[in-house]
Amino acid sequence: MQARSVRKLIFASSSSVYGNNKKTPFSEADNVDNPISPYAFTKKAGELMNYSFHHLYDIDIINLRFFTVYGPGQRPDLAIHQFVKKISNDQPLVLFGDGQTARDYTYIDDTVSGIFNALEYCLQNSGVYTTVNLGNNHPVKLHELVDIIYAAMGKEKNLVYESMQPGDVDITYADISKAAALFNYKPAIGITEGIGKFIEWYRNMHK
Repeated sequence: MQARSVRKLIFASSSSVYGNNKKTPFSEADNVDNPISPYAFTKKAGELMNYSFHHLYDIDIINLRFFTVYGPGQRPDLAIHQFVKKISNDQPLVLFGDGQTARDYTYIDDTVSGIFNALEYCLQNSGVYTTVNLGNNHPVKLHELVDIIYAAMGKEKNLVYESMQPGDVDITYADISKAAALFNYKPAIGITEGIGKFIEWYRNMHK
């Protein structure tokens, strides 16, 4: 960054840095010294590196912690995409755990809006180094997500349960008050509407 005279940076971090934090919703002030996956470790390391560059070279930086982003264009290996694909092909869904794990699913349009707002804030201010959650502030349990997808697709449930995978967390839940205060972040798409939009996109892509 220094070699290329970068003065402003928005960094894509992750809710994974919170690990199995027992306090909810997750606040940017919470301790994140206990990552439970290599992915979470790399995101925490990235935030620490960013602080060093901010301190040494006065680079303005915002670390954005994304919370389970989904929507049209989602990577095909991620859960919602996998679920819709399997249901479309009349295959069973494999669920890890008892369906009680929960995620703060955040629709892509809301995340992108937050990124642009954060960028504008960073461009308009100096001496910036901060970390901000970009979530939806409404965790959805896995069994609820599955019910929503099956209902939207008009299919009967076909489920197989297996043990939790190492590195999976019990819940993600974003406190988004800081994002709202700093740059007027207001997620607008709920899970039922968002899933409907994703299914419409998926079906258009597979006509």
